[in-house]
Amino acid sequence: MSRLPPVTRALLIVTVAMFAMQYLLGEARMSPFMLWPWDSGAAGGYGRFMPWQLLTYGFLHGGLMHLFFNMLVLFMFGSPLEHVWGGRRFAIYYLACIVGAGLCQLLVGAWTMSEGGSAYPTIGASGGVLGLVLAYGLIFPQQKVMIFPIPVFIPARIAVVLVGLFALFAGVTGSMPGIAHFAHLGGMLTGWLLIRYWRGQPPFGGQGRGKRHLRSV
Repeated sequence: MSRLPPVTRALLIVTVAMFAMQYLLGEARMSPFMLWPWDSGAAGGYGRFMPWQLLTYGFLHGGLMHLFFNMLVLFMFGSPLEHVWGGRRFAIYYLACIVGAGLCQLLVGAWTMSEGGSAYPTIGASGGVLGLVLAYGLIFPQQKVMIFPIPVFIPARIAVVLVGLFALFAGVTGSMPGIAHFAHLGGMLTGWLLIRYWRGQPPFGGQGRGKRHLRSV
């Protein structure tokens, strides 16, 4: 842990600490930090939306395996990205992906309630960590990675495409209920847009601005 770059290490510690608080205090007391649909209070739901939930939901998890896999991805991909970007830019990117995923989930929650569904909270860092997967694929496109359950190593850029297509398929078909697939896509989309903004690529400007901040190996 001591060899990890500081922001990655801090995110791991804070997220694990928040999960411990969930276990000790119970879900009901942590409910104000989960991401609720913005009209859930008006609908008589158990929780209500508050702006800080767009960040805090990303530090809560639904179980030990949920926490483990998200923190494993943060551990694997966060370190090389922080070494490339530096701590400040890495922190901005990770938190922006969590917020972007949360905004996408708010839209999904509003649509669900408009169709007669019930209000439910969203928790988990998956939007942030999938944003890291996307960034890794863009910055280290030829680096070999393995994604579960594919038992072989594939180039990172191909892994990103497969992860995105899977999230889109599962979200559209509803084949894996209980998982916020569109939030995952929202985190990846936010990361993609932010990287293009830093690079000065369309739709944010001409080619070439900001490329000094990113490198491919």
